[in-house]
Amino acid sequence: MYNSGVDNLTLKSSAFKNGDMIPRRFTCDGENINPFMEIKNAPKNAKSFALVVEDPDATNGRTWDHWVMWNIDPKTQYIMEDNIPGEAVEGLNSANKNKYAGPCPPQGAKPHRYMFTLYALDVKLDLPASSTKADLERAMENHVIEKTTLVGLYGR
Repeated sequence: MYNSGVDNLTLKSSAFKNGDMIPRRFTCDGENINPFMEIKNAPKNAKSFALVVEDPDATNGRTWDHWVMWNIDPKTQYIMEDNIPGEAVEGLNSANKNKYAGPCPPQGAKPHRYMFTLYALDVKLDLPASSTKADLERAMENHVIEKTTLVGLYGR
C-alpha cells in the first residue's frame, strides 16, 4: 500500500533540517522540549499517525527510545513545540516516562543520530499509556500505510 508518487508523507522541522544538528534547547542540555514538527502529504486513507523518536547509536548497541506516541489525528499538520497533538497518547520511553526526552548522548561521544519516524496507519490503536515502543510496533504490524524519517544529530 506504499504511496510511491511525488506526494510522499513528509516530516519536517523548522528547528533543524534532515541530517543537521538538533538545537540545544530540544536536548537534555537545554529545555528538554520537543521541537516543532510539520507533517505533509498524509495518505488519504490514514486513520492515525504514530511517532517514534529513537537513538540507534546509544551505548551497548541498544537503541534508546526518546519519545513514543500514537493516535495522532491524521489531519494533524503540526506538532507544536513542547506539546502533544489533541488526543494523542504518549507511551513509555526508555527512561520509563510518558513524555519526550531530548537527545542526551554521553559527554565526548561523537554526535548520535536521532530518528524521528512518523508512521501513517490504517487504524486507530487501542493501547494503554503504559505501552512501550515494542508494544507499539506489535500493534502497528500490518497497519503501516507509509512512513517517513527525519534525522537530527546531537553531540556533547
